[in-house]
Amino acid sequence: MSKTVLVLVETVDDYLPLLEQAGYRLIRAPSPQLRTEAIQRHAREIDAVLTRGPLGLTAAEIEALPHLQIICVIGAGYEQVDLAAAAARGITVTNGAGANAAAVADHALAMVLALLRDIPRADASTRRGEWNRVISPSVSGKRLGILGLGAVGLAIAKRANLGFDMSISYHSRTPRPDVPYTWYDSPLHLADAVDILVVATPGGAATRHLVDAPVLKALGAEGYLVNIARASVVDTQAMVVALAGGQLAGAALDVFDDEPAVPDALKALGNTVLTPHVAGQSPEAARETVTLVVRNLQAFFAGEPVLTPVRN
Repeated sequence: MSKTVLVLVETVDDYLPLLEQAGYRLIRAPSPQLRTEAIQRHAREIDAVLTRGPLGLTAAEIEALPHLQIICVIGAGYEQVDLAAAAARGITVTNGAGANAAAVADHALAMVLALLRDIPRADASTRRGEWNRVISPSVSGKRLGILGLGAVGLAIAKRANLGFDMSISYHSRTPRPDVPYTWYDSPLHLADAVDILVVATPGGAATRHLVDAPVLKALGAEGYLVNIARASVVDTQAMVVALAGGQLAGAALDVFDDEPAVPDALKALGNTVLTPHVAGQSPEAARETVTLVVRNLQAFFAGEPVLTPVRN
């Protein structure tokens, strides 16, 4: 008997046929209204749910799906999935750790280059017929700090170190003995030691506002912030104040608190680079992401260990 997957995500549509080719029946519900209707109409048919961190799956929704056995989250973050409710039912949760790490790391370095070299404004002014040859900081040789050294953080570190001769420092809960980078015991101490701080840690309550006003002050008037993780990790209001007041040189952001809304204060600043949560999106990343979901589902329904379990 084929298994039924409720698909809540809207970013990997081109590769969902990989699931159908593997024998899964899909119920697609990429909007809040379709999601509610699908759960009400097909509750007893659903064996698995495919979601992403910000979309999550609530305790009430888990309770409403009596045959739900596994929740697959694309991407590394799973902050809006109710892990306690899943654990209480014995439901397995997996994530997409590493599947889109290359794409996110590429985007992070692109944002570093765009921010420091002021590429968006240079492009815009040239298109207006201007010839503003502004002197911008070099990227090579800068001190890069990474908040969170998982698959994405490691991919960013590799590119920055080998491609741009940057020294790499990081903060995570514990130091990693398998990397040649410098560990700092807090975001504050890390920010004080680097020129560029890249946020690459999952979202959720445990990481909320790790980058706050004191951290931004430590990063300083010549420091740059790049966030390709979750907006909740950064205190947005404190960041806007620092950017507007010259206490922070610039910020490149791919994530925002109330997506798709972007604060007007950020759009009005000349020292920001803003992209619409696309760091992890590429054809290659989407294919790898869905392939990992297929492999996790196949392993689970065959009674084998899943590849990327989320521990509660």
